Amino acid sequence: MRCLAIAFLIMNSAFCIGQKAEFSVDKAVFTFPKTKEGPVISHDYLITNKGDSPLIISDYKVSCTCTKATLPDPIPPGKSAVLRVTFETKGKYYEQDRAIILSTNTKKGTEKIRFKVFVIPEGE
Repeated sequence: MRCLAIAFLIMNSAFCIGQKAEFSVDKAVFTFPKTKEGPVISHDYLITNKGDSPLIISDYKVSCTCTKATLPDPIPPGKSAVLRVTFETKGKYYEQDRAIILSTNTKKGTEKIRFKVFVIPEGE
């Protein structure tokens, strides 16, 4: 009986090791229309899990506190969820190209989305 239990644990572990979440995004780079300086703008990225275990986006990194992300709950296999990114345009001028690095449980461990926007300074 003990051998059977050990065999079950080994087989179960091997099965779980092969399972991975797989990150897919509708459009990895989004371009906003030209925007006057001042408002907070936002975009919703549609994230799909094409893997066979729940996709967990646990954290994100950005180069500026002007960019924030609202992370979705774990995404079941075959399902989609929205990840919202906001950008504070106040004090930002001209061409902006921002990357958001997502910490995930995918094989790579991180995924990247980006947005671009041309911000027209307040006086122009």
